[in-house]
Amino acid sequence: MNLPSRRAVLAALPLALAACVSIPVAPVMPPLIDPTRPRRYPRPSAEYVAMYSEMRDGGFTVPAVDLTLVNPAFLRREVDYPTEEPPGTIVIDTPARYLYLVLEDGRAMRYGIGVGREGFAWAGTAIIRRKAKWPSWHPPVEMQARDPKARKWAGGMPGGPDNPLGARAHYLYQGNVDTLYRIHGTVEPWTIGSNVSSGCIRLINQDVIDLFERVPVGTLVKVIGPTPPPAV
Repeated sequence: MNLPSRRAVLAALPLALAACVSIPVAPVMPPLIDPTRPRRYPRPSAEYVAMYSEMRDGGFTVPAVDLTLVNPAFLRREVDYPTEEPPGTIVIDTPARYLYLVLEDGRAMRYGIGVGREGFAWAGTAIIRRKAKWPSWHPPVEMQARDPKARKWAGGMPGGPDNPLGARAHYLYQGNVDTLYRIHGTVEPWTIGSNVSSGCIRLINQDVIDLFERVPVGTLVKVIGPTPPPAV
């Protein structure tokens, strides 16, 4: 399973550059939520409240997550995960909205994710070639043309609590070619478990910080896309 060719990647550049920006669309499969209308969930255990509490990081404050706005099915947890992939591999199951970091003994750390909206979801194999703390964001030209707020950041929005890329970014490459897709944080944790972007994989900031500390540059990433319909 391979990512698109270099020509295909370059042709998709405008979409990919927009991949880290929320697009409020309704989810396409249950039990997803509509990110434009967050629902309320029961308050989880004290363990989860502590896991997603406020934290200081790199001179910034990561706010505590209001976990009543996050489907508990998408909170970070260690799970059984039988797989032939070696420990240290990241497997992203976009239809299920989960990212798995393969551990030893048939286990994995599982994170809930937001994924690309229908039609822009992608699948393939990539390598993390670069990681960044509090990355800068460069809005695409198309967004600058229609959004004065984006135009303000034509030269790049510095990293920080309001940056759409969140607290961390992992840059995915095929060979030496940047796929333009990222695994990054989000300032909108209530969107986890829904289709909110044009292709990037987003995690709650506390989760992407946890993942960042666990995976080195060179980590293999396998993205599983939607299953194609059977041939007629």
